Amino acid sequence: MEPAGCPGGLLPRPCRVLVLLNPGAGKGKALQLFQNHVQPLLEEAEISFKLMVTERQNHAKELVYAEELGHWDALVVMAGDGLIHEVVNGLMERPDWEIAIQKPLCSLPGGSGNAVAASINYYAGYEQVTNEDLLFNCTLLLCRRRLSPMNLLSLHTASGRHLYSVLSLAWGFIADVDLESEKYRRLGEIRFTLGTFCHLVTLRIYQGQLAYLPVGKAASKVPASPALAHEGPVDTHLVPLEEPVPSHWTVVPEQDFVLVLVLLHSHLSTELFAAPMCRCEAGIMHLFYVRAGVSRIMLLRLFLAMQKGKHMEFDCPYMVHVPVVAFRLEPKNQRGLFAVDGERMACEAVQGQVHPNYFWMVCDSRDGPSSWEPQQRPPPEL
Repeated sequence: MEPAGCPGGLLPRPCRVLVLLNPGAGKGKALQLFQNHVQPLLEEAEISFKLMVTERQNHAKELVYAEELGHWDALVVMAGDGLIHEVVNGLMERPDWEIAIQKPLCSLPGGSGNAVAASINYYAGYEQVTNEDLLFNCTLLLCRRRLSPMNLLSLHTASGRHLYSVLSLAWGFIADVDLESEKYRRLGEIRFTLGTFCHLVTLRIYQGQLAYLPVGKAASKVPASPALAHEGPVDTHLVPLEEPVPSHWTVVPEQDFVLVLVLLHSHLSTELFAAPMCRCEAGIMHLFYVRAGVSRIMLLRLFLAMQKGKHMEFDCPYMVHVPVVAFRLEPKNQRGLFAVDGERMACEAVQGQVHPNYFWMVCDSRDGPSSWEPQQRPPPEL
């Protein structure tokens, strides 16, 4: 499988891209960072661009839904993870979604979390970095033009909503920290550290039913009921939420949780290396959950170790990790927050299935015909 118009998985040269930029993302410096750090490299690499600055929530979704995509070789997103979420969902809602989702995407970090950009940086073989260093690496990948396929998570909720995730779904502690620290977004990445300490003080327990389809059982059986019918890829592993999960799924016996996390990529933010085992394998996502009973000290140790991806080395009996292809999560009393790609979602029963190699992103720095080096690196931010 190759992206349409990109033989060999390479963007053409010269190249035309549409840049979608959220000026309020992160510390509010995304536009300045683009002009000072990104634009000079694009010009040197023969990448022409049109800049569209978003003005409100879901503006990027509206723009890509209506855009004539044939004008562009790729869509570049300069913001946090929420804007990539908007762009992908806008593409998937188009009447020509099967063609639209093949348009290559590029993530340039301009927000607070920047987990997708940090994951791409990791897959490319770079060291874990933040801020302008991460922006430089991701821009360099765009200039090198090489593409890699990415997984897509299809989600269905009890209220009938159907949406797509490019990064994660979180419930409990992680979602609380992410969404409730939004008021500190001008602090940048430190907002998550502050939020973590605040929520450790008043640690909450959430009740719900969790079930999943492990990777090893995915190929052997399919649901007895028809797959869910909707626009988009067919979710062959899912049955309607009103029905019990298929018998070959695993139902978690515990119903008291501190957190549940479904993650498609290696990073949860630029400084949270949550899934060091992840290499973006086709059709695999990583389910983590922490059962009630974990101490505040142990939870703090896990999150501190996660900064370097060392938390999996802890012998913590309360934390479970399973590679899965589908899951279902049913909160008992709608308590808590759901975060999908860092965006708030109503707390209700939800299930999802990962679709392998479903869209394309600029990723990978391997030497070859796409190898490219800038003549001069942009100056550091003052």
